[in-house]
Amino acid sequence: MSDSDLPSRTVLVTGATSGIGYETARLLAERGTTVLLHGRTAEEALAAADRLIATAGIAADRLGTYAADFTRLDEVEALARKVAAEHPHLDVLVNNAGMAAPEQHTITADGNEIAFQVNFLAHYLLTCLLEPSLTSDPGGRVVNVSSSLHRTAAISWADPHRARRYSRLAAYAQSQLALTVFAADPRVTAVSVHPGVCDTALLPLYAHEGVTAAEGASYVARLCDPTVEIVNGAYFDRAERVEPAPAATEDRTVRRLNRLADLLVGRRD
Repeated sequence: MSDSDLPSRTVLVTGATSGIGYETARLLAERGTTVLLHGRTAEEALAAADRLIATAGIAADRLGTYAADFTRLDEVEALARKVAAEHPHLDVLVNNAGMAAPEQHTITADGNEIAFQVNFLAHYLLTCLLEPSLTSDPGGRVVNVSSSLHRTAAISWADPHRARRYSRLAAYAQSQLALTVFAADPRVTAVSVHPGVCDTALLPLYAHEGVTAAEGASYVARLCDPTVEIVNGAYFDRAERVEPAPAATEDRTVRRLNRLADLLVGRRD
């Protein structure tokens, strides 16, 4: 991230109550950015804000708190409506909230495999609904916190919920591939970033040890800086731009994924 402060910028960080999301929020707020903290519950979001104020010296007026359980798409819609009403101009959306797929095949109340919904579909819906806010200025952008595991994945088009053959690693990797493919959608300028193997709740999917969440967050926060030029659909492994999995660069895959996602989240645009 550049040394300059980022006043007058507004950034929404999903999953901002712990790990990379919390550290990304801290880094941005320390630069003067207004940060909207999303948590699964209002209590968790408020606790994260209080912690930033107490431990990082962040001014309370630089923080906003929002809640939505991403296992419920109606809560995602309510989150988008509230953010759009209160912040009609949004500079950056950081799609960071995520979960490891559970050992047992789990379907949400919306009928979707839980990791696919939390890690991808909820962010797809949120991004689409916030498109007017993100495109109110030409500099608006989306940063998807993805994973190198997207390279091991394939989207099961005929069975995206993996009902016939479930593997938690395959389900998680599929959600990360979908999020990476979505970055190439032309509606809002977006990139994806693998922040490295970090010591967070997702660490067991990768290794026994990793770098700090703060180090991983530095790569995410860097891409929120308007002085860092980005190209739509680009994929970063930490600070280095590299080629993503081939599917993430295919226009037909982007269109096919959008159709599937629209169907699964109930959009009728």
